[in-house]
Amino acid sequence: MRSTTVLHPWHGASYGKNAPQRVNALIEISQGSRTKYEIDKTTGLLKLDRVVYSSFHYPVNYGFIPQTLGLDGDPLDILVLCSQSIQPLCLVEATVIGNMQMIDSGEEDDKIIAVATKDPSVNHITSIEHLPPHFINELKNYFEQYKVLENKEVRIEDFQSKEIAFNVISDSIKLYQEKFAS
Repeated sequence: MRSTTVLHPWHGASYGKNAPQRVNALIEISQGSRTKYEIDKTTGLLKLDRVVYSSFHYPVNYGFIPQTLGLDGDPLDILVLCSQSIQPLCLVEATVIGNMQMIDSGEEDDKIIAVATKDPSVNHITSIEHLPPHFINELKNYFEQYKVLENKEVRIEDFQSKEIAFNVISDSIKLYQEKFAS
């Protein structure tokens, strides 16, 4: 009888051999969704965290970088720009272009900004400075407003360069390795 082992998405998948410039992103929430899914830290299953209380829809595909640990105690978040909505639990090669520095209920909660490497509609974007100013305003507005009806405060501190994002990713890989060293 053949045995099959299912790997935990956070711990079993890799952040990618070209990190921090190019990483693997594991998508939890498709662009256009109001449904907030998260990987369950214990089982690795995709679970419904909540339906977003506001009428807002996620403006980008949202997920995390495997084998990373953010300052909020969760895997490091990543926003992946793509011309298509990406299915939850899909592993996507993503080219890092910047970071959105966010404070969520008083905690630092960085959001790496990347483009889907294999999407010719966006993979020419190499820097956060190449994004349209209105798109940056949409991201800022979405993340500052989507928890208002939950009586939670979110502030966007800054949009940062890809070099700063590389440091955030490298730090989160080190933090993960320190916490989960086997």
